[in-house]
Amino acid sequence: MAQTGDQLNQDIVSCSICLDVLKDPVTIPCGHSYCINCIKVHWDGEDPKGIHSCPQCRKTFTPRPVLVKNTMLADLVEQLKKTGLQAAPADHCYAGAEDVACDFCSGRKLKAIKSCLSCPASYCKKHLQPHYDVAPLRKHKLVEPSKKLQENICSVHDEVMKMFCRTDQKSICYLCSVDEHKGHDTVSAAVERTERQRELEGSRQQIQQRIQDAEKDVKLLQQELEAIHQSADKTEEDSEKIFTELIRLLQKRSSDVKQQIRSQQEAEGSRVKELQKKLEQEITELKRKDAELKQLSHTEDHSQFLLSCPSVSALRGSTHSPSIKIRPLRHFEDVTAAVSELRDKLQDILREEWTNISLRVTEVDVLLSQPEPEPKSRADFLKYSCEITLDPNTANTYLLLSEGNRKVTVMNKSQSYSSHPDRFTGWLQVLSRESLTGRCYWEVEMRGRGADLAVAYKNISRAGGGTECLFGRNDKSWSLDCDQNSYEFWYNKMKTSISGPQSSRVGVYLDHRAGILSFYSVSETMTLLHRVQTTFTQPLYGGIGIWGFGSSAEFV
Repeated sequence: MAQTGDQLNQDIVSCSICLDVLKDPVTIPCGHSYCINCIKVHWDGEDPKGIHSCPQCRKTFTPRPVLVKNTMLADLVEQLKKTGLQAAPADHCYAGAEDVACDFCSGRKLKAIKSCLSCPASYCKKHLQPHYDVAPLRKHKLVEPSKKLQENICSVHDEVMKMFCRTDQKSICYLCSVDEHKGHDTVSAAVERTERQRELEGSRQQIQQRIQDAEKDVKLLQQELEAIHQSADKTEEDSEKIFTELIRLLQKRSSDVKQQIRSQQEAEGSRVKELQKKLEQEITELKRKDAELKQLSHTEDHSQFLLSCPSVSALRGSTHSPSIKIRPLRHFEDVTAAVSELRDKLQDILREEWTNISLRVTEVDVLLSQPEPEPKSRADFLKYSCEITLDPNTANTYLLLSEGNRKVTVMNKSQSYSSHPDRFTGWLQVLSRESLTGRCYWEVEMRGRGADLAVAYKNISRAGGGTECLFGRNDKSWSLDCDQNSYEFWYNKMKTSISGPQSSRVGVYLDHRAGILSFYSVSETMTLLHRVQTTFTQPLYGGIGIWGFGSSAEFV
């Protein structure tokens, strides 16, 4: 352990140029320390009037720094000398598989402590010493040990590549600059390095700025993630409370209905029992009188019979029992029907409002990302295809639905539909059963005079023949009117004439969140007819309006 500590101490006070204990140590502006003579010789080998660099960190200085002795480090060296410095074990100096070996060692090679770009070769401490002692060698460029020195040798002229050709963007030697690179924009490798170093520093500054920005974004996203979790937890809790209140309200109403049924059962039962009791008493009395009259009828004494027999009028007056009439009711069955009607209405409300709730959930989008590009080919569009069926409760009575409610045809007589508030009464129109949110695509095949292909909000008016009910003539619907010769797009009574190839099949693409609605003529290729960019505030429903008897349209 003492030997390791001594070695560590020697490493701390060693010069990285001569690899010996520091002699007259000086510290340059970047913080690294060297023997004063070592760093002077190193800088003398560089451009005397140019940029000077630290042999370890490569930081550059302009002008050449003034060297001042580091007295604190000099005192530390003296103290360590007094306690005794141990040389590193010999085994630690031999080159391993991962080390750079000295090119001048024979036999088992020692580790190289420096590589010379001018020679080019790598040297251990012993063989490097001439580079510090011999004046011509002092001007050589020493760097950290490198295994890539041969990459600095020109493969053509076997010379060190000290030049750089900006025209061909490659390192070259001096002979290359007067040979195949003659006339090119060439500079010394040092000049190019300086230029690239500036660019590198600029790039690093940009990268560091991007790192700072990204770290801020990460922090912002983490805060947003926590906010999402908190909001979702609170919303889930609040929703649970609301649904619990609804369940409690329904349970209370159920209890109230039960109580009313039992109260009415008891009241009506008491009335029936009271009347039943009176009738039973009257029957008893009548039976008693009948027995008396029967006995009287058997009396043989005529005078006694006449004295005891009541008058006929008195007998008739005593038999005034009213006849019982039962109303033709089904008792409490009508209550069941009323509760069933309430259930159906609640189901309709839940079905309609559930779509709005689901839309609000999917609209939670905290990231301001760019919208996805629209599909290009028909195959891309078909990835978003959705199966749409028509709602019989919305169809005008002169429209016949078939093919699983995917096809609509105009008939010459009214169909037997039941009355429904969602039905279009004035226009030959029908809406889809499914609501449309997200990204959807569907195609409609038309036959006959033409059709209106539309999307509409659920709350579009239905009754009558006004424009508030007609697709595209109000602010609740968008419609492409297709006849055999032309196209017209309508929204809120505004018409846009459209030119495009006629086709019996039209594709409709909807991106609800992005507010995009596009219509395409579909044949061998797809041609954009019209595109709408807006904001949809409610779920949409697919719509079809038909022109004239015999015309039809089908979702395919």
